[in-house]
Amino acid sequence: MSDTVLPRDGGAPASGEGREPPRIDGRRLRSERTRRLIIEAYIALVRETGHMPTAAQIAERAGYSVRSIFERFPDLTALRVAVTDYSIAEARASGALRDLDADRLTRIKSQVTQRGRGCERWLPLWRVLSSDLSESPDLQQRIGMIRQLIVMRIEMMFRPELSSVSDAVRKKTMLALEALLDFESWARMRELYGLSFEEACAVWVKAIDRLLPQTPA
Repeated sequence: MSDTVLPRDGGAPASGEGREPPRIDGRRLRSERTRRLIIEAYIALVRETGHMPTAAQIAERAGYSVRSIFERFPDLTALRVAVTDYSIAEARASGALRDLDADRLTRIKSQVTQRGRGCERWLPLWRVLSSDLSESPDLQQRIGMIRQLIVMRIEMMFRPELSSVSDAVRKKTMLALEALLDFESWARMRELYGLSFEEACAVWVKAIDRLLPQTPA
């Protein structure tokens, strides 16, 4: 027996009752899925090769035609911008701040471990996306956003120490910390000096501890 209540006059069902659910636009969903797979193919190729992939390589990896790429992105620069947006969203979703209220050494180790893992995961893509920014103001803006997010994270993790000194000292300390925790700083330790993940983290922990002002009592 149906639970739908019909109006007494035999007209249309009451508002919200007996209506068909809204139809899902299958074509739009397929297009969005194709777009996502193209972006993911780009990222996978960069991680494997360390180089900016061609349209043909991306299409082959994603399982689509080159035409499919340019139906969704006007050019490869626009695709780079989309890849950057996708990566920022993924990094923010997986990089929640931890140990904000912990002691000094715990906060340092927590920041270093998460930053090290981020560099391991995103260094190849960072190099590709941040190269030749002159051709895209949108890409410049995204790269600037990534840098700002890194700075904000440092400020939040080490707020007790940074808030205990003058603005001038804080600014100089932040410049040093940002440079220390840069992608290429991690790359030098791992690639040039051959340090293990743990050894590289230990270098950063010791350096940050020396750079930070004294922790307030």
